[in-house]
Amino acid sequence: MSKLNRRDFIRAAGAAGVVAAAGNLDAFASQTPKQKGKTVAGLRTKQDRVRVAFIGVGARGPGHLSDLMAIEGVEVKAICDTHKPSLDRAVKMATDKGFKVDAYGKDDYDYRNMLDRNDIDAVWIATPWEWHAKMAVDALNRGKHAFVEVPLALTIEEMWSIVDAAEKNQKHCMMLENVNYGREELMVLNMCRKGVFGELLHGEAAYIHDLRGQMHEIEHGTGSWRTLHYAKRNGNLYPTHGLGPVAQYMNINRGDRFDYLSSVSSPSRSRAIYAREKFPEGHSRRKLNFVCGDINTTIIKTLRGKSIMVQWDEQLPRPYNRLNLIQGTRGIWGGFPDRVVIEGRSKSTHSWEQGQDLEAYYKDFEHPLWKAIGDDAKKHGGHGGMDFVMNWRIIYCLRNGEPLDQDVYDGAAWSAISPLSEWSVANRSQSIDVPDFTRGMWKSMEPLGIVGG
Repeated sequence: MSKLNRRDFIRAAGAAGVVAAAGNLDAFASQTPKQKGKTVAGLRTKQDRVRVAFIGVGARGPGHLSDLMAIEGVEVKAICDTHKPSLDRAVKMATDKGFKVDAYGKDDYDYRNMLDRNDIDAVWIATPWEWHAKMAVDALNRGKHAFVEVPLALTIEEMWSIVDAAEKNQKHCMMLENVNYGREELMVLNMCRKGVFGELLHGEAAYIHDLRGQMHEIEHGTGSWRTLHYAKRNGNLYPTHGLGPVAQYMNINRGDRFDYLSSVSSPSRSRAIYAREKFPEGHSRRKLNFVCGDINTTIIKTLRGKSIMVQWDEQLPRPYNRLNLIQGTRGIWGGFPDRVVIEGRSKSTHSWEQGQDLEAYYKDFEHPLWKAIGDDAKKHGGHGGMDFVMNWRIIYCLRNGEPLDQDVYDGAAWSAISPLSEWSVANRSQSIDVPDFTRGMWKSMEPLGIVGG
């Protein structure tokens, strides 16, 4: 159902408590709005130095700050956060490294005063989800490149607003999907490009991570705002960590694109149980009516016929997993634990190669980028080094006039799974089209290449 009856949509959204989806009505009615600028597919900008600023330095922000201060050609100019302890800590991090930075954070919109400066080229945004789109658009409209934490935005309408702003201002806007720069994911991408798996047919992606402990963050911290989403939305609330790499394996937005999806959620149980067991009678956490299913499964079909399963679960007692599975006509890779079968190379197609057997694959297919800076990345830390590789690669592209590995269309397409899954869940898992944020440019965009460092 790509075209929705407006009355039916409002009724379904209200019944399911899908607050975030309510802003999507115009976007659903017209899924490809008129273009307001030229495409930024393959956008190249070049500058010798990159002057950066930060909005949000509570959870993810300090890691980005630490990475960027260690990368040649970066100048840290300003930092903004309304939480003074976080702001003071980040400013000290920068001044200790010899940077002269200005601090902002007197109110929720002081970041705009920072963005009005003419000595900032790019801004890293690591704030609560509700602020991502507003801040990204403000940055782009002030002539800054915007690098936004996951997800890019919450509604389809917001995603189009970011795409429009990037195209209008001819600036980069990249969602900071760090998992695409993990050692395993980079190697599998290299294997896909070399045709090791044959023709790619199916992928499986996930974000399975028990985050119930965040519910104890009441006044400040990720759990202080993220917990509320489970009480008003039902779908896949965080799809991109698993989906991003699989989308790049399959050349999504670069020769293929998401066509439509269908989504189903289990009952919502675990957070209510956790609240009863961990919080005293009368506590605000026990008063929340959790509506988000404990596990969501979404099936995506691409225009070229490929299938992708995306799972999400942030509350059940279950070990961390992103699945990272890619299946082709000649073989398969699966993550957590890493394992592989390649017809003609593996001893059998009936049993996995794993453990020590994988050393030969890393020897033959290690991604050149990880070969070049992987050791430095591991020293800096950040999810095994993937954070540093991502930030290093961003700066490299900006300084050398190369297109980014992820663009605004990728961030929008991957993030769109959330509101679309919410609509599908609220409508008996009916399928719904995924907007083409590239406006047809996916047909001519080159697949992401294998780059060195």
